[in-house]
Amino acid sequence: MSASREPIDLSTQRALSDWLPGRLAAEQLSILVIGDVMLDGWWSGSIERLCREAPAPVVDIQSRESVPGGAANTAMNLAALGAKVSVAGIIGSDDAGGDLRTQLAAAAIDVRDLQTHPDMVTTTKIRISSGGQVMLRLDDAAKTVPADALDALAASVRAAVAGRDAVLVCDYGTGVLAEPVRTALADALGSRRDAGERPLVVVDAHDPRPWAALQPDLVTPNAQETARLLDHKLPDGQERVDAVGAESAALLAATGARAVVVTLDRDGTVLLTPDGVRHRTWARPAAEKQASGAGDTFVAALTLARAAGLPLTASLDLAQSAADVVVHQPGTSVCSTAQLSRYLEAFADTALTEEELERQMEMHRAQGQRIVLTNGCFDVLHSGHTRYLNQAKQLGDILVVALNSDDSVRRLKGAGRPINSMADRAAVVAALSCVDYVTVFDTPTATPLIRRLRPEVYAKGGDYTPEMLEETPAVEEYGGRVAILDYVAERSTTAVVKRIRDGEGAVPTN
Repeated sequence: MSASREPIDLSTQRALSDWLPGRLAAEQLSILVIGDVMLDGWWSGSIERLCREAPAPVVDIQSRESVPGGAANTAMNLAALGAKVSVAGIIGSDDAGGDLRTQLAAAAIDVRDLQTHPDMVTTTKIRISSGGQVMLRLDDAAKTVPADALDALAASVRAAVAGRDAVLVCDYGTGVLAEPVRTALADALGSRRDAGERPLVVVDAHDPRPWAALQPDLVTPNAQETARLLDHKLPDGQERVDAVGAESAALLAATGARAVVVTLDRDGTVLLTPDGVRHRTWARPAAEKQASGAGDTFVAALTLARAAGLPLTASLDLAQSAADVVVHQPGTSVCSTAQLSRYLEAFADTALTEEELERQMEMHRAQGQRIVLTNGCFDVLHSGHTRYLNQAKQLGDILVVALNSDDSVRRLKGAGRPINSMADRAAVVAALSCVDYVTVFDTPTATPLIRRLRPEVYAKGGDYTPEMLEETPAVEEYGGRVAILDYVAERSTTAVVKRIRDGEGAVPTN
């Protein structure tokens, strides 16, 4: 993050859906994407026969589409979210290279640092599908990258980096970011830091270790890349999440990064930091069989949000939402500001009645899933809330958050509260990837709701003991468990509201 940019405090928002995507676009952040640009092809047709030469299906092609892929798709996502984007890489003087350059320029992406070389083959990945199922992928790429093309890209790096709010490295291992490009990038970023500037640096690489010299702010390895970093296979499901968390120190040391975000596909993501912050997001996967590029969307949204100064945990949740948008779209897709806004707005009326919630819980129990219930005002969302809710989610399979009604908040907190209405509070909480259901209650305690839903775990955050909670007897009546989670006093809503009303502004955040 540039030293001059003040962090945006999520607690100043009226509602995430009304404010956040448009605010990020309005920032007009300048971001360089450097790395392996590609052209993705999507060819689809019908299958009605097998070929004579072999027992292989014949696909009669009916449609062809080409779209930017790899680092180019990341750049397209950034542009669609409102950033001012430039892209640096190497393409061939072939038809695929010309198509890729044209599409990037049409999206208002600066391509002056996209080097073209006559002996280079533009990387293409053509997927052939029928009936919504990908049957085959054809990859074409250069076996070696011409040395003079690497020299030209390296020579352009210093000017490309100058003045950028963020630099995003997309290294898929094709050789485009080999020496001397890597050294040139490290030198250019080092010069900016020596001058008192610190652009955000994000590395999305098959192997982040060679990029440790950049001292990146974030690296985003996926599960396979993380397993290679650790030199051992990761388990599945929640055990995989736990295994990644246990290796926090090793991953941070290997990558030289200030924070590591491990992406786990359907299991969402895990954030690891040197100070022990561990944040989790949960994906909302779709059945779409032809979706591609959700990882590019995720890292683009994460980079943009973080460069704008959003807290790291909030940036992760926003990036997860953007990725959730594209997995519901076929092909190599991007998430625009409008699409992200609509997705977040969909949570604005998601509070279920107790009757509806009870039906949903019966369905989940029939599938053998454990229910976790927590409750609170959640008036002005802050990092203490998100950390606590992430911890609550990990106690079971389904997390239900019961919000105090507006009248209830006034009774508890006084006439000046809530700051945000029940609808706004429900929209923001429901948009968090760790939250499965939101409901509203108006009783003095959550005891009536607990007796109706009978959650396996009732979670509460604060400096309590189970014996202090009025809800504990109701939980113990049916054999449930009360869990007391971390209390973060300096992150209290009351403290945040006081800072706002006193005109103190935002405090520095992770």
